[in-house]
Amino acid sequence: MPGIVIHVAASALYAALALHFWNSRWREPAPAAGGLRGWERAALLAPLALHGWVLYTEMFASAELRFGFAYALSAMLWLTVLFYWLESFVFHLDAMLPPALALAALSAPLTEIFPGRIGGAYAASLEFRVHLLLAMLAYSLFTIAILHALLMAVAERRLHRKEGATLGALPPLLTLERLVFRLIGAAFALLTLTLATGIAFSETLFGRAMRFDHKAVFGILSWVTFGALLAGRLRYGWRGRTALRWTLAGFVLLVLAYVGSRFVLEVILAR
Repeated sequence: MPGIVIHVAASALYAALALHFWNSRWREPAPAAGGLRGWERAALLAPLALHGWVLYTEMFASAELRFGFAYALSAMLWLTVLFYWLESFVFHLDAMLPPALALAALSAPLTEIFPGRIGGAYAASLEFRVHLLLAMLAYSLFTIAILHALLMAVAERRLHRKEGATLGALPPLLTLERLVFRLIGAAFALLTLTLATGIAFSETLFGRAMRFDHKAVFGILSWVTFGALLAGRLRYGWRGRTALRWTLAGFVLLVLAYVGSRFVLEVILAR
């Protein structure tokens, strides 16, 4: 089956499920709070399998590794939906699925439009693929955290306006807040490993010590920002708008580190 057909099929399934969860978890007067039904959990596996298979065959199955901003974004959102599917066995976060699935639907066909480029000889090495996998996992966990934090901010604003804090089938705000910081903590650990492997493998992969290009600078700035957020949470109990601002700032810096810079190079500058 041609890649474009698989991409379109995965995108259509993501979009259909996003619409389903929007209607069943957000629009109903009393949204279901009992977690995913069996058929819903099974249905999510269909686009995940299609999307995951085509990403694997195009990025990792061959000796040459193809990557670019579209592949990074597509893989990041595939992992995001996968994490939500796994989370559904422990937490009832059904209301988080519509935005995650909608973003995955948009990202799935992007690799056909922006095919990226074949990496150099270093891209076939195990070290580089480990480094890349760690980076994608960190991106995905930070994406989940930012979606949680944004919806939590909307729920808090509704509460302050006395409109009620309920927003779809979300758990209580305090539970959601604890989950956000757990996600940021896990993602920060993965980002630390990403930077560490980049430094450790730089000489092996590229034949030179790590240089401070835009990816390294934005990556380190993001690491410092999220580290400051976690320290502020532990020492000063940061929460609410303060935590949201730091989370947004760190996420923007992280996106600029690779996805944003590759978008500028591949799409705007056509390099």
